[in-house]
Amino acid sequence: MNWSLTFAPLIPLPWLVAVAVLGLLAVAPLLLRRLRGGWLRLLALVALIAALSGPVLLAEDRQPLPTVVALVVDKSASQDLDGRAGMTADARAALEKRFGELGSIDLRVVEAGGKTGGAPVDGTELFTAVQAALADVAPERLGAVVMLTDGEVHDVPTPPGSPFAGAPLHALISGHDDERDRQMVIRSAPRFSIVGENQTIEYSVIDQGAPTNEPVRVTISLDGEPLATETVTPGALNRFPIRIAHAGQNIYEFEAAPLEGELTPVNNRAAAVIDGIRENLRVLLVSGEPHAGERIWRNLLKSDASVDLVHFTILRPPEKQDGTPINELSLIAFPTRELFSVKIDQFDLIIFDRYAQRGVLPTIYFDNIARYVREGGALLVASGPDYASDDSLWSTPLADVLPAAPTGRVIEKPFSPRVTDLGQRHPVTRGLEGANAEPPRWSRWFRQVEVDRPNGETIMKGADDDPLLVLDREGKGRVALMLSDQVWLWARGFEGGGPHVDLLRRLAHWLMKEPDLEEEALRATARGATLLVDRQTMQETIGPVTVIAPSGTRRTLTLAPQAPGRFHAEMAADEIGLWRVEDGEYRAFAHVGPANPREFTDVLSTFEKLQPVVDATGGHIARMVTDGKADLPRIVPMRPGRSMSGRDWMGVRMTEASVLKGVDRWPLFSGFLGLAALLGVMAATWYREGR
Repeated sequence: MNWSLTFAPLIPLPWLVAVAVLGLLAVAPLLLRRLRGGWLRLLALVALIAALSGPVLLAEDRQPLPTVVALVVDKSASQDLDGRAGMTADARAALEKRFGELGSIDLRVVEAGGKTGGAPVDGTELFTAVQAALADVAPERLGAVVMLTDGEVHDVPTPPGSPFAGAPLHALISGHDDERDRQMVIRSAPRFSIVGENQTIEYSVIDQGAPTNEPVRVTISLDGEPLATETVTPGALNRFPIRIAHAGQNIYEFEAAPLEGELTPVNNRAAAVIDGIRENLRVLLVSGEPHAGERIWRNLLKSDASVDLVHFTILRPPEKQDGTPINELSLIAFPTRELFSVKIDQFDLIIFDRYAQRGVLPTIYFDNIARYVREGGALLVASGPDYASDDSLWSTPLADVLPAAPTGRVIEKPFSPRVTDLGQRHPVTRGLEGANAEPPRWSRWFRQVEVDRPNGETIMKGADDDPLLVLDREGKGRVALMLSDQVWLWARGFEGGGPHVDLLRRLAHWLMKEPDLEEEALRATARGATLLVDRQTMQETIGPVTVIAPSGTRRTLTLAPQAPGRFHAEMAADEIGLWRVEDGEYRAFAHVGPANPREFTDVLSTFEKLQPVVDATGGHIARMVTDGKADLPRIVPMRPGRSMSGRDWMGVRMTEASVLKGVDRWPLFSGFLGLAALLGVMAATWYREGR
């Protein structure tokens, strides 16, 4: 029960002051002259003023509020190292028991640094978590903040000051004093680069806790395949020259040999993912003779800004001699030697459109083209009746790389081109508009070259179900054979036309090894905290893939069919860093979160980051475990203004806050008792006066 005195004046305060002043002016002469009854009159004036001021005696019934203590538990990824999670769990249980025994403590446990809504958090932000958890707590009620952490906190206020309104910060650090760790750091690497260009990746190996100049072996791989091995000095900046090998992702992995007794090998590996971009695709188009579909290929390739096209049309074969001067037949001579001998390797694709061998190109040039294909080039033969003739390209050295031999027969009858079962899964023909209807929703063709038992993959068929479009790989290169010259009917809109642009563009880019059109591919992408895995394959079914988390944890993931030849799955990415997906010889990588996560930049437990704030607030900092045994400080309730820590104890600033439950009021000059007291004093004045 708390007692207090308050006032409820019966008249306005200015009037009350005026009455008091006038009364003093009247009584003062009596006091100064020391006349009899002067002090009684002063007493009567005081009683009158007290009665008019309305004194009230209050008795407050208050309930004391408990002192709030925040117990902050670090759940970050670095706490999973070296038994730190176990130490923290034991310390938490012990402190919860001790605070519970104090009785007047409201213990609030705050778990921070782990995941938010299932998504991993970059860095350990304990101070932010405390501020959010204690937003409803008045500053004077906060007794202390106790952090159970490894010390790697990334939101320590600067300057330290007193972030908790005068309450002390106590920190109990997990881990051990003799920790060591090795880390691989990519200092700089390009995000994009032109295919074939030379670049440099800068990296360093950092040893913490065990400074040493002993050489470290670093293994470097490209797309999962070993590329080189280097021996470097810890702490030194190293430069590794690279050459961008192909379009799409070029993934360079750098892995340092483990350090004896280190905390974790997870950060011994780092990856640089560089997107290879082709500056311009160079295409050589050779048209054997003018025909209705000649400009289809030219218009398509010229409309693609990424393609540089060189096009030659043979206007007059050598056997036709009509006396017309050469300088009137063409603007420039056909540079056969320059194109097919000197600069042939500079082209990404060579197209023969209805070309027949009539002596324009010497046989040796076809040998060069065959070699060009085997060494990684691309060849497309868009044939017509020329392929079935005696002058067919099959009668040249190109026969060694072409996927099908002509029978010499040209089928001339209406037919609807169809995508084969294999073609339904192939990226070139999968999902072509109109292909799923029967008959397909596109126009008919009327001519096709018959071939005998083709090699490679037949992805479209024509009349009598004979092969219409055949794809094959030869050495490092690719070959496509289209056995009809009437794709122009689709371009002209005959009977509604057909998807000639999609088909021909995909075909050309598949030949030029566009990554998105690979038949067998594994892709991984990160969307927020979700890992997306896609598998392109020519198989009808596939098994589960292996997913390797940044921490090295392996798990299997089953992919569901999404479309013919495409399988897809999603999973929660609960760790920040580089995720790896493997399916046999195929590998894919995806990075979740920032490129250099703060959580694994420095994993050694430390006092250094929290020490300034602990000192500024008068708190206590120590290891949870000393010499293999739990060593937790005592908890001592303290009054505000006293020291809050000692060698083996940590203090809690006990609050004096309370909640008002009720108030009893007793007016002192109220009712007959107050009136009697007032009249009694005044009567005494007259009594003394009468004597």
